[in-house]
Order: sequence, then C-alpha cells, then structure tokens
Amino acid sequence: MHCDKCGDTIEQGEEREMHGQLLCEDCYMDALSPARACDPWAVHTAKSLVKEEVELNAVQRRILDVLRESGGIEPKVLAERVQTRPSELEREIAALRHMEMVRGELREGRKFIILW
Repeated sequence: MHCDKCGDTIEQGEEREMHGQLLCEDCYMDALSPARACDPWAVHTAKSLVKEEVELNAVQRRILDVLRESGGIEPKVLAERVQTRPSELEREIAALRHMEMVRGELREGRKFIILW
C-alpha cells in the first residue's frame, strides 16, 4: 500500500487514516502539526535561545551553506540540494526563520529562501 500524499510504501498496519486518505507516519504528523513560519512566540523564544548560542542540526547547517553559496534559492531546489523531503524542509526553514537566520523573498513572482 502507498501513502496518498507522498507515494511512499507503507507496511501493513502502519498506515494512518485522515480525512479519507491513507497516510504514512511522516505525512500524518505533518498533517497534525504543520510548520508555521510566522509565530511571534516562537520567534521570541528562538531569539532568546540564540543569545545563548543554539546548536543547529545537520540539515539546518546544510541549508545555510547552500544559501551562502547561492545567494537565495527556490524551496523545491533547496530541498533537492539538501536531500530532504519538502515537508521536512518546511519545518527546518520555520525553525531558522524563528531564529531570524533565513527569510522568504519574492523574485520575479517566485518564492526564494534567502539569508536574513
């Protein structure tokens, strides 16, 4: 059986049902708790923690490296470059956004992720 959202194979008994769709565990968790880039309390908390020197995970470090090299990149291309699923990228971008390390920008009508 396959996830209705991402198409990954789901083992029997591991599927989750939500709104008439069969989802893998990752897609189910994304549906229950979507990433939110604009969250004032998260920004306040993250900025407080950054003052105490926060440690970034490997994906976050790769995102920042790619953005330094490219000067800004579209989310789909960024996900491919850091070799992660788009939903995981959204979560990592939201965390980096809360720390005011990255932000979004429109270029010629297209969304780009850039360094803060």
